[in-house]
Amino acid sequence: MKRTAFTSFHEELGAKMAEFAGYNMPIEYTGIKDEHMCVREKLGVFDVSHMGEFWVKGPKAFSFVQRLTTNDVAALTDGKIQYSCFPNGKGGIVDDLLVYCIDSETYLLVVNAANIEKDWAWCCKNAEEMGLEVGKELYNASDEICQLAVQGPLALKAMQKLIDVPVEDMEYYTFKKVNMAGIENVIFSTTGYTGSGGCEIYVANEDGEKLWNAVMEAGKEFGLQPIGLAARDTLRLEVGFCLYGNDIDDEHSPIEAGLGWITKFVDGNDFIDREFFEQQKNDKPKRRLKGFEMIDRGIPRHGYKIEDAEGNEIGEVTSGTSAPAVGKSVGMGYVKEGFYKVDTEIYIRVRNKALKAKIVKIPFYKN
Repeated sequence: MKRTAFTSFHEELGAKMAEFAGYNMPIEYTGIKDEHMCVREKLGVFDVSHMGEFWVKGPKAFSFVQRLTTNDVAALTDGKIQYSCFPNGKGGIVDDLLVYCIDSETYLLVVNAANIEKDWAWCCKNAEEMGLEVGKELYNASDEICQLAVQGPLALKAMQKLIDVPVEDMEYYTFKKVNMAGIENVIFSTTGYTGSGGCEIYVANEDGEKLWNAVMEAGKEFGLQPIGLAARDTLRLEVGFCLYGNDIDDEHSPIEAGLGWITKFVDGNDFIDREFFEQQKNDKPKRRLKGFEMIDRGIPRHGYKIEDAEGNEIGEVTSGTSAPAVGKSVGMGYVKEGFYKVDTEIYIRVRNKALKAKIVKIPFYKN
């Protein structure tokens, strides 16, 4: 298993470790609920160094990223970030990702850990077709960069202690290149996948130890705890953020997944699968990803069947959990047309029982 720049710290702290996307990663430290509530109420630090980073550079960088992603890259300015996805040319999604606009000829694509090889192959194939030089204009820096996500309402206040330019008032989905804890050229972004605010910090692997020690020290007075991937999952689900491989995949489109807001049908945005997605939006998809909360006691899990009152199958659960900050069991799943509306009663097949639930608006948790 691969190790990150921070693996030894997780082991020293006694984290429960497990394989994730080929890496030995911390799953939990003090317990999922405790870690989850620490992020909601204070701040927590996640090792997300397993994520992938691709640089796109040169005069064709803009047209490449605009072609490969559904969001409108033309709307980006230097220092801004977009959430987006790669369409797969068959009406599904290769991956969801972040697009960082460094300048008009430099973009950083941050992709999911489990999809690095798949995404890289997809980008290389398209780069060659569009005349970009792989290894130079398209460069895979995934093994050179480590990343910490400091998340929670007190995260920026704590991190401000380590940075000599203002970061507490940064807009959501923006970034700055800063000197942080004596490390130069740190990418400091107001992003994250928890719904509780905070930042994500990118440095070279050789600066990882210095960054970890500085972050832990700066966060101590605010109650900072290290957080595992299990709580990262419950946090993202409470706010209705999609997880690739569960809620989005090669078989579902961004329109079906409720990601129409990152699928921009504007002039000049000729992304892969645009015509198909536009037609699907106009015709209305036959299934949609919807949030639900349990009425009967039980926890929905990925793969459980969704039924109507007569026991007919109408969909499938993609993600589900007992949500600590909501106090209820919640989930997301694709459901057939006719069962979309808020308050529609549905049933989740848990083992041999049909447990009642209802469609609700996402997010489940609101700050």
